Amino acid sequence: MKTGPSYRYKLVGKESRRKTSHDLFNGTLQKTQIWLNDLMAELDWQEKPDKAYFALRTVLHALRDRLTVEEAVQLGAQLPMLVRGFYYEGWTLKDKPHRERHKEDFLAHIKEAFKGDVTVRPESIARAVFRVLEIHTSDGEIEEVKHMLPKPLLELWPKRRPMAHAN
Repeated sequence: MKTGPSYRYKLVGKESRRKTSHDLFNGTLQKTQIWLNDLMAELDWQEKPDKAYFALRTVLHALRDRLTVEEAVQLGAQLPMLVRGFYYEGWTLKDKPHRERHKEDFLAHIKEAFKGDVTVRPESIARAVFRVLEIHTSDGEIEEVKHMLPKPLLELWPKRRPMAHAN
């Protein structure tokens, strides 16, 4: 009894092989690891992947909640599958987008998430996550996201630099 679709792919060479679930998840794990490594480098948090994950998740949630539903979904489509999962985690459409207009309000969400950690600088975290988004998502999507945000939040976004990685 077959329980789902099977996929066959031709590889360069004479043999074909079946793509396994391991292959599918390995790709998103690798992409997510690249994002976390880039974030750890931006924040000088080497050997702190759990903290980098939490920072990425926190800023993505704060950003997502300030975008229209359509724009939040468009941004989500450009995230690696694993990142996309925690991006949507706990999302409700009620009272979205948030109408906060001040940078301090945005940064307060990050500070609250890291409460008790006096080493955390919310503005540095937001800037680092935005830099990782700049590296790994399309220019057009970043411009659409920025267009949705109030001017004070735009101060947190880096200037465009040449991409270090290509997705």
